[in-house]
Amino acid sequence: MNDAAATAPRKAALAFIFITVLIDVLSFGIIIPVLPHLVEQLAGGGIANAALWVGVFGTLFALIQFVCSPIQGALSDRFGRRPVVLLSNLGVGIDFLFMALVNSLPLLLIGRCISGATAASFTTANAYIADVTPAEKRAASFGMLGAAFGVGFIIGPALGGLLGGIHVRAPFYAAAVLALANFCYGWFILPESLPADRRSARFDWSHANPFGSLVLLRRYRQVFGLAAVVLLSDLAHYVLQSVFVLYADYRYGWGPQKVGYTLALVGLCNAIVQAWLVGKLVPRIGERRTVLAGIVFGGIGFACMALAGNGPVFLIGIPFLALWGLAGPSTQALMSQQVGPREQGRLQGAVSSLASVAGIIGPALFTQVFALFISNHAPIHLPGAPFLLSSFLLIVALLVAMRVTRSGAQEDVANRKPEIVTPGMPLAEVRANDGGHEQR
Repeated sequence: MNDAAATAPRKAALAFIFITVLIDVLSFGIIIPVLPHLVEQLAGGGIANAALWVGVFGTLFALIQFVCSPIQGALSDRFGRRPVVLLSNLGVGIDFLFMALVNSLPLLLIGRCISGATAASFTTANAYIADVTPAEKRAASFGMLGAAFGVGFIIGPALGGLLGGIHVRAPFYAAAVLALANFCYGWFILPESLPADRRSARFDWSHANPFGSLVLLRRYRQVFGLAAVVLLSDLAHYVLQSVFVLYADYRYGWGPQKVGYTLALVGLCNAIVQAWLVGKLVPRIGERRTVLAGIVFGGIGFACMALAGNGPVFLIGIPFLALWGLAGPSTQALMSQQVGPREQGRLQGAVSSLASVAGIIGPALFTQVFALFISNHAPIHLPGAPFLLSSFLLIVALLVAMRVTRSGAQEDVANRKPEIVTPGMPLAEVRANDGGHEQR
């Protein structure tokens, strides 16, 4: 009876977090088709000029996320997950409304900075999952968040293109409505997942700054190694955002419609893998094997895309790339199992900062490689070189993952510092928590 009573609130909380991430991805996906056109208008016209500014917007957004993600994670460890999630939803909604109304490029740039600062609910959502989900079920729950991302990626750009045909500002208004509705829904529905006695005693800037937050990763051998896997994987993924449209047009002559259908297929396959297959596979073969298998499939998918001489062969790589989605949730689960409850938010903030680092490096890296290997100065004409680079990055990630997951968990448990025990603290929490170094 007690188990059933505890399961119902947990399921309700997980459902809300799923909806929160889905709406976040939807709201950002909606503006993907129209933001460059709005930038072009405010920049005075010209595709080349607009492309320059879009690059600036993307890099600045990633930089802001790099700084703010660990701050949100540390705030959630100190004050709880609920207020941080709600603040993120409110800030994103107000920001989209702001961007819908501004009439100058500097103001639009300020809007994107606000988005980068507030749109880190995925960080706190991951910490929330770690709070309310048993360790053995976290991979499946993280997979559900990945599925929310996939569904949002399918629906968002399509809806944005439809609304953008009505007016270039319409998607921004729609995104604002979605985010603010999410805030209102959460205000009345979302429970707190982190009890007061499990929160950090104080907000520590040494943990909240993006570099200080990485110290947490260094304290755990397996977590630090898996963080390298996350960084390499995130970097490899940016080939799709950076050069896929250009590559498909250059090599296969695909226009916007075919590109849109292909992206929808990618999102659909990814959602199926993360929502269904992760939960089925991890209990059978474990997180470690699931991580390794996912990375192998991702490397095969990128290699297939790089070497495909025609569009149908390129499409064969999409299911392999979707199976790469097995690795992400399982990696998150392994990392969260090595960190105590008082540090889950900082862990997810540090991981989000790594993703932001990839966002700063990736676009420039892959566009430059693509430009080089289709130019007259290329050592060999190889349009698929960026995808081969992504495949190589995943090979390196595979080697790192194989090494750190072989015995890292046992070493981390042995090296943990003793926790200061508070009255009434469950013995399981005392053993799982590495918070003894904190001032209480």
